[in-house]
Amino acid sequence: MKRVFSAFWQRWLARRMPPSSEFTLSHRSIFILPSGFGFVWLGLVLLLYLFGTNYQNNLVIGLSILLLSLFNTCILYSYKNLAGLRLRALTPPEVYAGETITFPILLNSNHSSHHISLNYPNNLGYLVKHVGTQDEQALVSFANQQRGIVSARRLKIESTYPLGLCRAWSHIDLDNAHIVYAQPLESPLQLEAATESGQDEPLERAGKYIAGIDEYKGLKPHVLGESLKQVAWKQWAQGRGMLTKEFEQPQGDPVWLKLAPDPTHLEQQLSQLSWQVNRLSQLEQYFGLWLQQPDGEDIILAPALGNSHRIACQRALALYGAHTQTPDKSDKSSVNHGFSHKPNIPPHRHSTQTASDVEDRL
Repeated sequence: MKRVFSAFWQRWLARRMPPSSEFTLSHRSIFILPSGFGFVWLGLVLLLYLFGTNYQNNLVIGLSILLLSLFNTCILYSYKNLAGLRLRALTPPEVYAGETITFPILLNSNHSSHHISLNYPNNLGYLVKHVGTQDEQALVSFANQQRGIVSARRLKIESTYPLGLCRAWSHIDLDNAHIVYAQPLESPLQLEAATESGQDEPLERAGKYIAGIDEYKGLKPHVLGESLKQVAWKQWAQGRGMLTKEFEQPQGDPVWLKLAPDPTHLEQQLSQLSWQVNRLSQLEQYFGLWLQQPDGEDIILAPALGNSHRIACQRALALYGAHTQTPDKSDKSSVNHGFSHKPNIPPHRHSTQTASDVEDRL
């Protein structure tokens, strides 16, 4: 019975208050009932009224009416405390399975609101003592043990202001689903290298970058004695100081992290790959990710480096097996499809940038 009522309640809330990343509380979304203390207060009012009428004591009857009026006034102030409250969801920070997700939420109101509690079901609450016209940030926690797309569902906003006689609350869905990465599990690096020449490269050198002239790396402060040909003259003309352009080139062929899924140890494999992705990113090593799928096309992220590539790999690991969606195309690292069940890892061809190309781009 409880499960049926809960399902009906959630469907009714979804129709009345559909998911939105920004929400303003109004009469359609605020509910008010007496609190435990409020029920005791009403019981006292009833008791005083019966006592006054039984003994024909006008003073006691007047006191009961006064207390009832005060209770009615609290209903209005409890509603006003939440009415007009605006909530906006922000993007949560990166989180791994087993860690607590912290959902940042901005609150503001066109009037002063006091003592507002926010919490997700079965999680600790966050108390905001005062909300005004300026944005106030609340960090609402949500315990989670699973990887993948996690939705905290509806946020409960609650207040017993001003006297604790009434409890005003609302349940809103801020549509802030978040991708939780696989929990990193330290393990030896299991790398594979594919060479066009057919000769094996030492894995401790393959995929790393060294100083060279092939690809543009960035700018660094100019050191006396360095060639003036590498000076970023445009930046110098803009008043940014004397800077030198850095170039690099790959050492050997890129390395790959590969997943051959074992249904009995899949989560452990994904956790190990999650740690290895972070480790290779810390080492600034050029690597790719190949996730084999028993059903459907394999997911292949072309070799790259940088934080955007690390995030793309972690997203692919987090979503593996959940659905066929791959990391966003907006990621700087490319995602290739159609390489399922191929016997060899496709070699990666590096793009070459000359100094004149970089100068034009800057």
